[in-house]
Parts: sequence; C-alpha cells; structure tokens
Amino acid sequence: METLFQVSNLLVMPFWALMILAPRWRWSQRIVGSLWIVVPPALLYAALVLPGIGQLLPALANPSLDGIAGLLGLPVGAVIGWIHFLAFDLFVGRWAYLDSQERGISSWLVSPALFFVLMFGPLGLLLYLVVRWFASRRAGA
Repeated sequence: METLFQVSNLLVMPFWALMILAPRWRWSQRIVGSLWIVVPPALLYAALVLPGIGQLLPALANPSLDGIAGLLGLPVGAVIGWIHFLAFDLFVGRWAYLDSQERGISSWLVSPALFFVLMFGPLGLLLYLVVRWFASRRAGA
C-alpha cells in the first residue's frame, strides 16, 4: 500500500506544479487543458475499488461514522480515500485554473488558491470562488 500511496502522489504532483508554479507557460496551459490528466489517478482508484465493490457498496450506501472510520482506518482504505481526494482535488484545481485563465485573473491570486485546493480541497475551492467573485467585481467596476 505504501508504494501505491507514493505512486498516487507522483501521478498528480507534476500537474499541480504546472498550475501553481508555471501558470502562464504555454505547455502548462496545453497539458492542463487536457481532461486526460485526471485519468491516471481515477484509473488507479478504480483498480483498487472495483475488486472490492461488493463489500464497499453496502458500507457507502448506508454510511455510519463507525463504518467509514473502519474503512479509512485500514491501510487499503486510507490509500483509496487518499487517491479519491487526489483525483477530485485535481479535477477541481484544473477547473479553477482553466476558469481563471479564461477570466484573466492574476496568477498571483490564483496560485495560492490552487495550493489550498491541493492541500485542503473544499477550502481551496471556496478561496478560489472568493477570488473569482472579487475579480469579477473589479472587472465590472
């Protein structure tokens, strides 16, 4: 599981580096512009979840705190949860990156928000939405 955990990080970090550290580079825009960047972590997730979906589905269809804690408390459950976070955070980060590029929002404002999406998921999304709102108000003023 440790190897899968490390591999999952390697699958997404190059794209985060492009979005945060080189947002205006044409290769960043070209690479991140492809929806295919989210496929590798999604495939890894599928490879881990599908073999045990019969056991997972009942626990997820009628979740309880103890049941979810039990799933996430196992190494395989923690890795599956981590890859779930990585895949969806990358999808959201990609959306925010592309949206900010279309709107011409400064990379100096967007890069910190993207870092928060990477580290804290929904908190980063919220931060980006605030940046987006202020940028749209400023553009309209």
